[in-house]
Amino acid sequence: MGDWIVQLAGTPQGAQLATALALMSAVAHAAFGALQKGRYDPWLTRGAIDGWLAVISAPVALFLVPWPNAFTAWMLAGAVVIHFIYKLTMALAYEKAAYTVVYPVVRGTGPLVTVIAASAIFGEHFTVVQWMGVACLSGGILLLALRNLSEETIDRAALKTGLAWAALGGVTVAIYTTWDAYGIRSSLNPFTFLAWFFFVTALDFPIIAVVRYRGMLTKPDLGPLMWRGFAGAFIAWISFGGVMLATRLDKVGEAAVLRETSTVFAALIGWFILGEKVGPRRLFLMALVALGAVIVEMGG
Repeated sequence: MGDWIVQLAGTPQGAQLATALALMSAVAHAAFGALQKGRYDPWLTRGAIDGWLAVISAPVALFLVPWPNAFTAWMLAGAVVIHFIYKLTMALAYEKAAYTVVYPVVRGTGPLVTVIAASAIFGEHFTVVQWMGVACLSGGILLLALRNLSEETIDRAALKTGLAWAALGGVTVAIYTTWDAYGIRSSLNPFTFLAWFFFVTALDFPIIAVVRYRGMLTKPDLGPLMWRGFAGAFIAWISFGGVMLATRLDKVGEAAVLRETSTVFAALIGWFILGEKVGPRRLFLMALVALGAVIVEMGG
């Protein structure tokens, strides 16, 4: 399977598969974000997800794929640090502000930085038409966040703090997207990087979650939380694994932009599942985001 992915990289068939994987990742990531923002404390939810990720990924990493070489191990060590910072910023942002405010800010700030980084590191350059698509997509996402922000009634100081953490999370998204793309491209077997990535980056938040749970005066029922974590672990494999394989098969910037259509799916989840409001203006901005993604894909 790993050899097949390597052979497809850089081919028209590989580009088509990368597009499908990036869009699949977008849907999965929107669901992943909604799970973390749902009824439970985001720190506990992320801890439950990561706990299951470690359990699921350990046998794959230890017994089913080749072990990483020295350089891949170094890239994995860097991923542990970068993804810990990302998870930290997301938990802090979700703790302070609504899902439909936080999520667009995070996803809107990531693509622009990622495209610039991909140009500098991988020599992947966007056309003028594609840059117009990036502007359309990122602009639509950030306008969606502003629209959601205008209707927020929570404490303004808490809201500003949540937005600051969300913006930092967006920058971290660009950093981890570029870092992970370099890591999976440098690994002889892409599934070695994926399996070990999910294993080693999932060892931190379960510890934080246990400490936080013990300090709670009113402790939530662990049964439903564990089921939510189990579902989230499989969704994480689809979301993060899908986009990383897409960056191995085709351009990093294009995969990153396509994945940010997750904002559209997140708005739909917020509307239909979390009961958050979605009016005609939001629907227009969601269409703008989708249009931007189409322009990027067709303008290359």
